[in-house]
Amino acid sequence: MSSKSLMKIIDDQQWLEDAGEAIQPVILNAFKAGGKTGNDIKNFLHGKWLGHALHPMITDVPIGAWTTAVALDTMELCGSDKYKAGADAAVTIGLAGAAGAAVTGLTDWTGTTQIERKAGLAHALLNIGATALFLTSAILRKNEKSRKTAISLSILGYCITTASAYIGGNLVYNQQMGVNHAAAPEGFPEEYEAVCSEEDLADNSMKCVRAGKVNVLLARKNNELFAIANTCSHLGGPLSDGELLESCEVRCPWHGSVFSLKDGSVIDGPATEPQPEFDIRTRNGKIEVRLRPNQSRSFIPPES
Repeated sequence: MSSKSLMKIIDDQQWLEDAGEAIQPVILNAFKAGGKTGNDIKNFLHGKWLGHALHPMITDVPIGAWTTAVALDTMELCGSDKYKAGADAAVTIGLAGAAGAAVTGLTDWTGTTQIERKAGLAHALLNIGATALFLTSAILRKNEKSRKTAISLSILGYCITTASAYIGGNLVYNQQMGVNHAAAPEGFPEEYEAVCSEEDLADNSMKCVRAGKVNVLLARKNNELFAIANTCSHLGGPLSDGELLESCEVRCPWHGSVFSLKDGSVIDGPATEPQPEFDIRTRNGKIEVRLRPNQSRSFIPPES
């Protein structure tokens, strides 16, 4: 089956969309119910403190551990009993990693919509099934009489994990989840460029302008000017359609990420990477911007 066929099957499952729409608000409301602590936990699980998503790092643990377990189990089936303890330990380590991957993945999933939400839920359900098989395997391994059954369950679980990892890869590489949507090799203005007249930007307002090959969010708050990239680093939402907050911050209209207008830093996820920031000045009645010099090699604007 081709990758397009698999993702088409997932996209055709209306029940995944219905389930996603029902489950997603419950998780978001659980974080909200925790107040500041809940929000801090949510940002931690997204990976705000890392500067990129935490989930992909943790997924390496169960995948690596279970790959090891299957390899050692295969050696055992070939007659090498000395690898039993290693295989059992690898299964257990994988289960611990799967718990962490599930929590972080579920948190990232709350920041998805439509196609990504469906594929993400399918990815999660497969992982739950694989984890259940490995957990059952771990229990059965304690009894020598059921060891071959345990190994069979591990192999089946590993096959499901591989299918789930494939969907996860599609989410990243084809649907661009977890990719910095505010970044590309060239196109930012490195010299000051006029983008609009001063009179076109009222106090306590914001607008999208074009500078070089990138959309820039201009904002005037308390008569102070700010400029950051307009395309949200999370999933590409237009910040200019979002909400200008009292604390010199902007909230993305798509998934609620909040960025500082002062330096582009992430205040609240699901975004984990900052917005490129611009120097800004007024000259002859015009507002001019340029990419802040120390970022000239750090960000890549999307062509649009």
